[in-house]
Amino acid sequence: MRRLLIRPGAIGDFIVSLPALEALRAAYTEVWCAEQNVPLAKFADRALSLGTSGLNRLGLLPADDVIARLRTFDSIVSWSATGREELLRLGLPVTFLPALPPHGIHSTTWYNQQARQLAAGNLTWNPAIPCPRRQRTFAAIHPFASSPAKRAPLELFRQHAARLAEHMPVHWLAGPDEDLPGAIRIPNLYDLACWLAGAKVYLGNDSGISHLAAAVGTPTLALFSATKPRDWSPRGTVHAVRLSM
Repeated sequence: MRRLLIRPGAIGDFIVSLPALEALRAAYTEVWCAEQNVPLAKFADRALSLGTSGLNRLGLLPADDVIARLRTFDSIVSWSATGREELLRLGLPVTFLPALPPHGIHSTTWYNQQARQLAAGNLTWNPAIPCPRRQRTFAAIHPFASSPAKRAPLELFRQHAARLAEHMPVHWLAGPDEDLPGAIRIPNLYDLACWLAGAKVYLGNDSGISHLAAAVGTPTLALFSATKPRDWSPRGTVHAVRLSM
């Protein structure tokens, strides 16, 4: 069977659904997702960014090449509303699933339940990103999040950094557009995951990078304010700790 998984969403959204995506693997599996998440789809035979896939051309621009590729799949599972009407009109073997979990259930549990309803294979409880084993020697701090409402005060991170520095080296992380002089910046998310696998502890906000740290087994403290930890707290192969602010 050839299966296509269409999974839009930010970094954290993609990571919490990794167990479900992996359980839906077929003999051949392709993933279409946000560009930054492509390196995390290691389980797939092929991964494309949504822009490269041409999905957004359906029903709007010439898309014969996209339709021809979609017809090569025996099963399509989509969490995206993009092209929905066109996919249905074409009579493709597509199952649409809600992208956002209801309140009161952890997002990973929700996606796992969706996969189980589709007679998926073995499900793991937590997201896990396999990286080469390395010695854990430092603390990693990422004081940013996609929304300002999710960010704890920078001074709070500085206070924790000072305490951690008494015991181990402390490295600050920042994304391409995040202003933090001297911070480490690793654009490729899989490379960043493998770097985080060398951390003794990670401190961050409710962000995709906090989910990334937990998924490589790094003990993770994520500070929550605008969202509910019971729904979106990081889960990892070892453990993840979350503090509601």
